[in-house]
Amino acid sequence: MTDFERMSGIDRREAIRRVSMLLGGVAFVGGSQLLTACAGDRPAATDSAQAGATGPAAIGEFSVADQQFLDEVADTILLSTAKSPGAKAAATGPFMALMVTDTYTPADQKIFREGMAKLEEACKAAHQTGFMQATPEQRTAVLTTLDQEQHAFQKTRKPDEPQHYFRMMKELALLGFFTSEIGYTKAMRYKETPGKYEPCLPYTKGETSWASHA
Repeated sequence: MTDFERMSGIDRREAIRRVSMLLGGVAFVGGSQLLTACAGDRPAATDSAQAGATGPAAIGEFSVADQQFLDEVADTILLSTAKSPGAKAAATGPFMALMVTDTYTPADQKIFREGMAKLEEACKAAHQTGFMQATPEQRTAVLTTLDQEQHAFQKTRKPDEPQHYFRMMKELALLGFFTSEIGYTKAMRYKETPGKYEPCLPYTKGETSWASHA
């Protein structure tokens, strides 16, 4: 059982809400299908992930190398800190591959996978090296540029237009990390057994937010 599967459906729905707020309140790509997957009712792609329990395995059309690529993208977005390991430690790459396979429409899957190639091309154009071979500073520079690009696209995007591919990647990276055990217990504060209701608690600037309870 993965960290993601250990968490309750209520917790994961709350994580989706919080990550959506971080991204400006826009609905996630995958919509209700993403919520269904978060509740544990997974389509056939789950079988591929479970088959890899004893070793790496492909997930849908995502090879092991693809998942490693997504791990590095997510880890650049969510780096390790003194308080918490980064996204790669939470196996966010395989999570992203699974969510795209299980919840995205074929059209959105195509945008996401073509986006991986575009990200690689952007890194080569900017630094004459592939993303996997790039330094942390080069990776950050590339993703910062793509994030600015998707923010600009978002401002003029029409309702019937698909999302920018990097927006999709950022959504799933944040969601995968903050619904993992590492994200829940290291990046946020968590108590397994809820205490009494406290409507107002003292807060010191810089403290991590509290994780929700089931």
